Formats: sequence, structure tokens, C-alpha cells
Amino acid sequence: MGPELTFAEQRVLGCLLEKQRTTPDQYPLSLNALRLACNQSTNRSPVVDYDETVIKDALQRTYRRGWTRLASGHGSRAAKYRHLLDEALGLAPDELALLGVLMLRGPQTPGELKQRSERLHRFEDLDAVEATLARLIERGHAERLDRQPGQKEERYRQLLGGEEGGDADASSTPSPVAHTAPASPAPVAHAAPVTTALPDPTAATTAPSAEARIAALEREVAELRAELSALRDELGA
Repeated sequence: MGPELTFAEQRVLGCLLEKQRTTPDQYPLSLNALRLACNQSTNRSPVVDYDETVIKDALQRTYRRGWTRLASGHGSRAAKYRHLLDEALGLAPDELALLGVLMLRGPQTPGELKQRSERLHRFEDLDAVEATLARLIERGHAERLDRQPGQKEERYRQLLGGEEGGDADASSTPSPVAHTAPASPAPVAHAAPVTTALPDPTAATTAPSAEARIAALEREVAELRAELSALRDELGA
């Protein structure tokens, strides 16, 4: 498959895969819609703040791999992009769903993967999730991590690229912002070589407060409104 994907490339591919399944009417994605998807504060770990330069660079590199392509229709006002992971890697829908969630949220347990992949692919039970993970491991796209002290379940990670550690290709340097996701708090990452190391969100033992959940939902609504506004601008509405 060539060199490992950078973290920005993983985020771009994961977002294209996710939006293809969750918002098919808006797929393929424009550059601005893809930037908004990458920078979501929900369903992402860590949270990032990429500018268009970072997104474009990641798209160019994944295009050279044959994993993305320009997919603007005739008369389209904005360039749009799609992923080619199904063709490039020869993966089934259930395998792509888990791979996408792993790229967007890092190492997770089978239970977390089942819950977080519901909108991408519906797994009947945990056995189905584990069977799909086994196929990804056999293909060399995922691995099972050793259980750490205090952890009750084994976790899995994808092997298309390494974990977030500061991308050399990330050119913007945003100010630190604290984000809270509905299910588990996500650490904040910067689109620059300097990163902020925060505790593993999966190790949290207390549920988020009602205030935190309400705040996270408000942010998600704001992000959806921003995406809708960007889409209207592109369509000239």
C-alpha cells in the first residue's frame, strides 16, 4: 500500500467514507464541506482545526495513491471529491464501516465500534463486529491491542496510518479549544507539529453531565447549520 497515511490523510478518507453513508445527498463533498467534516467536534478523536491547504494536500496525496478522485458533475460550481477505498482495498461495506470509524476515532473496543458505526453499517451483534475485525486483521488493515491495566475489553486500531502525533503537513496553528463529544470527551489536536497530549477518552469511568451533553448537542446543531449554509452558498441558493 506504500508509506503509511498521515493523520490528515486518514481524517480526510474517514470523513469521505462517513459522509457517503450518512449524508448521501451531499456526497461527493466540496472542499469546504470536507473541511467542516474534518473539523467536527463530535464523533472525532482528536478534534482538529485544519485549513483548506491541509485538506488539499491530503487530497492530492491520496489521489496519487488512487484512493480519492475529483468527482464534480457537469456544470458543477464547486470541485467535489469522493473516496475509492472500496475499489482500492477491495473491502466489503461492513469492513469499510469499521475502518472508517477507526480512522475517525482511534482505537476502540468492539462494543464502541458497534455503537459508533450504526449509521454506516448495522451489525446484528458483537459477534458480527468481531468477525469483521478478524477479516480486517487478516488483510493487514487492523490489529488487536494488548489489554492495558484497568481495561475490561480489548481494543482494536487500524493500520493504514499511525496515531495522531502532529502532522508535518499540517500548516495551520489554531488556538487551543476544549471540545466535548456526546459519548466521550475527545482530546484537542492542532494542525501543526505541536500537539496537546490528553488522557485517553476511552479510559473515562464517569458519564458526561447533562450540561455537557446539552452543550455538545448545541455544537453539533451549529456545525450542521454551517454545513447547510455552505451547501446553499455552493448551490447559489
